[in-house]
Amino acid sequence: MQQLDATDLRILSALCHRPKASAVALASELGLSRNTVQARLVRLESNGALLPFEQRVNPAALGFPLVSFVHIHVRQRLLGNIVERLRAIPEIIEAHGVTGSADILARVVADSAEELFRVNGQILAIEGVERADTSLSMAELIPHRTTALIQMRLASGPGTKSAGNGPDADD
Repeated sequence: MQQLDATDLRILSALCHRPKASAVALASELGLSRNTVQARLVRLESNGALLPFEQRVNPAALGFPLVSFVHIHVRQRLLGNIVERLRAIPEIIEAHGVTGSADILARVVADSAEELFRVNGQILAIEGVERADTSLSMAELIPHRTTALIQMRLASGPGTKSAGNGPDADD
């Protein structure tokens, strides 16, 4: 991914505060030309800095209020096939290869405990899956956020490493 400069970071910060703002409104707010903002937005989206809109949709609004995290233990040589089979289960909304005792960490949503049990059964039925340990999310304590990271980069300068602002950093 291409490194972001201060202009990119300012645009992202403004979008975090006003996600529905037009390129014209952002340009006016930031003192930039509309063409600059529009070109930067296109580049930010094409290089992966802006995630797809799909990631903003809350599964609870779709009728899937239960969130769980499933630690999946697999036979590594079958990983590719296992990932393809996991991708076919719609309730698995995210999965990561991880270090530690498990091989895959999946975020799974369901409309009930019974449905979660069914999804766990589907995961366990995949050839090469040896075990799945499930933790039910009781409450989201810190929602997904990036605004504090953007502000940290703006303060330290783009492209520099920073130790962060500690636990009192603004969101």
